[in-house]
Amino acid sequence: MNLESVVSEIRKKQSFLCIGLDVDLSKIPAHLLETSSPIFEFNKAIIDATHHLCVAYKPNIAFYEAYGQDGWKGLKQTIDYLNNNYPEIFTIADAKRGDIGNTSRMYAKAFFEDLGFDSITVAPYMGSDSVEPFLEFNEKHTILLALTSNQGAFDFQTKDNTNALLFESVLDTSKTWKNSKQLMYVVGATKAAYFRKIRDIVPNSFLLVPGIGAQGGSLEEVCKYGLNTEVGLLVNSSRAIIYASNDRDFAAQAANKAKALQQRMQEILSTT
Repeated sequence: MNLESVVSEIRKKQSFLCIGLDVDLSKIPAHLLETSSPIFEFNKAIIDATHHLCVAYKPNIAFYEAYGQDGWKGLKQTIDYLNNNYPEIFTIADAKRGDIGNTSRMYAKAFFEDLGFDSITVAPYMGSDSVEPFLEFNEKHTILLALTSNQGAFDFQTKDNTNALLFESVLDTSKTWKNSKQLMYVVGATKAAYFRKIRDIVPNSFLLVPGIGAQGGSLEEVCKYGLNTEVGLLVNSSRAIIYASNDRDFAAQAANKAKALQQRMQEILSTT
């Protein structure tokens, strides 16, 4: 999927919401555990209830790997369901991969070709030859970890690195890589104070922004410094939406939470 289609969907829905599908079987409604594929049935209900309010879904792959074969089956069913029924939705494999070139190429093949995701999150630590194999795939997008939402991000990412913070060097260097136009970046909502610097370096790139909701990030602060002329943001919320209820009304309650966030986004877009 090209990003022009994502922007079109944002304008149409007045939403730049991404919903994280982080399925923990200990938190989903008990009646779903009796089905043949609880992970998929949970995701399907969430998707059917919220697809008109968001522009992207982001399964965190760890929540599927943890359940072995059943987890991978649920992930495959979920992405196939999205691609077949809601092709306008942008899909993100939150896998945080990145390894030597031939290994990265296999990761890219698995998520882009076999599973059919539009994008994948990738760690930049090993440099260009670990990231460029992902960038070889036409109309697929690589979302580079730049400044993450967790507290441990301060251990390395904001350290001074020869007159630039490390995350700034990552952003600058990544722009020199082959097919860098297909790069997007992860920037945590809990680091809103850095968004002005980030936009100075990558003014036109899309940013995937986790940390709204359960992690305490401010949507308004993120938008104040992060929005660009094409919106340029995908703001993710996971737990606050999908676990709004663990009863039979879970999908309806998730939709209510998503709607509240979408309305705040609509208000912000109407004033920019």
